[in-house]
Amino acid sequence: MAEILFLVHRAPWPPDRGDRIRSWHMFEALAKLAPVHVAALADNSADAALAREKMAPLCRSLTVEVRGVSRPLALAHAVLRGEPVSNRLFRSRALGRHVEALLARGTITHIVAFSGQMAQYVPAGFGGPVIMDFVDVDSAKFASYAEQDKRQPLHWVHAREARVLGAFEAKVARDADVSLFVSEAEAALFRARSGLSTDRVRAVENGIDTARFDPAQPMEMVGQGEGPLAVFTGQMDYRPNIDAVRWFVADVLPLIRRQHPAARFAIVGRAPTDEVRTLGAIPGVIVTGEVPDVRPWLTAADVVVAPLLLARGVQNKLLEAMAMARPVVASAAAATGIDAQDGTHLLVADTAEAMAEAAGRLFGDRATAEKMGHAARARMIARYGWDARLAPLGALLGLAA
Repeated sequence: MAEILFLVHRAPWPPDRGDRIRSWHMFEALAKLAPVHVAALADNSADAALAREKMAPLCRSLTVEVRGVSRPLALAHAVLRGEPVSNRLFRSRALGRHVEALLARGTITHIVAFSGQMAQYVPAGFGGPVIMDFVDVDSAKFASYAEQDKRQPLHWVHAREARVLGAFEAKVARDADVSLFVSEAEAALFRARSGLSTDRVRAVENGIDTARFDPAQPMEMVGQGEGPLAVFTGQMDYRPNIDAVRWFVADVLPLIRRQHPAARFAIVGRAPTDEVRTLGAIPGVIVTGEVPDVRPWLTAADVVVAPLLLARGVQNKLLEAMAMARPVVASAAAATGIDAQDGTHLLVADTAEAMAEAAGRLFGDRATAEKMGHAARARMIARYGWDARLAPLGALLGLAA
């Protein structure tokens, strides 16, 4: 009988951030194919406890270990040993011992590893099918960081991580039966870098739960106040999100407020850094911190913005906003990978002037904004159901759905 080992860098529950949304739905899809053993890490004990409570009844077995490696220590060890810092940050002796013991029983027939850092737990001699879900080309992300930080101390750190992690990713992909990425653009980039063919490197896109993200559901009232409201959602200790809101507040919002002096901008997401919190002192800017549910804020938004200067893969924040029938203004980087038409399902704008003009136009033309929102939701329903997106897993593993 088939049994699947699912290795995941952050325990999938609760699915309240991009990586956990994808890994949770992947876990649900795998559980329909065969019993699943989950071996996961968590950022803190609270996240670990939530995952254990929810997932234990759904798994053949479950272990969640809290990772505690500091970035400076991980960097020092990685440099000494010539390995990626990312791997060091997600290394746990306890989890490694558990995986070894589990595999020694001889019942695991398939392995699915979620995020490149978890490849270090896959034994070289495993005889069954191995799927590696990289999600994004992380080495390319660090290369972008290095390019941005040319005159800063972090340039060397990021340039080194791009190089070392890229070599690790290529080796992992050569050893795996198939490697997955969240969009065809990411998959094509990795094929070009690794030299692997389309049968070894595939795109399996993210989906969206359009029943949960449904504007017809009653929602708590939030964001009340004078003036039109633009909303950004995301994990607010994640550098691309921090850079995005800083740029929007500094360069875009002042242009919007020339047309709409009472316009407001809400930054909605957990773990805002001090840098993000200070933005809340600027007129018109709201920093919520963690909220129990982003849907009320999406409902309250007159426009949802995604001014990401750097983005990889498919942005769940956009899928959620579009499923909630909200008009969206996104940078080209944020919109890449989403099968939607600029001008019909969302607006794409890359400069501060273009983004301000697009948001201001939607603020001033509610009929157009509403029409775009309805078109966006229809597109999400037709194109992005999770069952359809993850349907290839059964065939890739050689297991009947």
